[in-house]
Amino acid sequence: MTVHFIGAGPGAPDLITLRGLRLIERCPVCLYAGSLVPAEVVAAAPPDARVIDTAPLDLEAIVAEMVAAHRNGQDVARVHSGDPSLYGAIGEQMRRLDGLGIAYDICPGVPSFAAAAATLKRELTLPGVSQTVILTRTATRSSPMPPEEDLAQLARGGATLAIHLSITNLAKVVRDLVPHYGTDCPAAVVFRASWPDETAIVGTLADIRERVKAAGITRTALILVGPVLATEDFADSRLYAADHSHLLRPKA
Repeated sequence: MTVHFIGAGPGAPDLITLRGLRLIERCPVCLYAGSLVPAEVVAAAPPDARVIDTAPLDLEAIVAEMVAAHRNGQDVARVHSGDPSLYGAIGEQMRRLDGLGIAYDICPGVPSFAAAAATLKRELTLPGVSQTVILTRTATRSSPMPPEEDLAQLARGGATLAIHLSITNLAKVVRDLVPHYGTDCPAAVVFRASWPDETAIVGTLADIRERVKAAGITRTALILVGPVLATEDFADSRLYAADHSHLLRPKA
């Protein structure tokens, strides 16, 4: 018996990996985060599977379902949104399973920041502009941030920022970033990336908050900040340069 932690991707049902889908199709127990995982994904579970939305459950209740499946010798598809390595709250579940001696593995998924970049048709690492992407969040009602990971501190390097779980904290995000990026720095908010109702709001740090407020976006959105979101002034990558040789393209 194994608990399979599965990343369902950002929202579009066809963005789940084939491996993840195959696991769901064969597991007799499916636990899924119903507020973020599309119904079409868990509909792939076997007709007689025990399918449970874990949104109203606490950690102990979720683990109890895994323990019951373990007693019955049933594999579990534990389906999370995006990629479970990012804000997936799987660490505490795995710690419980380790203590109980229950086997588990992890199937990665398409993360929300990648889906948001695709929606915006932007590369987040442009030569000479930014070669670093920082994935972070701010503290709202969730766990506090480590002091050294304060957003203003992370902003000092000028990297591309993908800020999760912070749309209700947008005013503070802007306040923390303006001293380091400037008011004219491009910013975008992508609501429910890859879902049928996805919405992309594009602006600058000077006006992004007003634009988002006007659109009525208050949840399930990712904030992206950095010059890569708007500039066309960047050098071509050396990877495909005619005078650049490598193992698969030796010098003539």
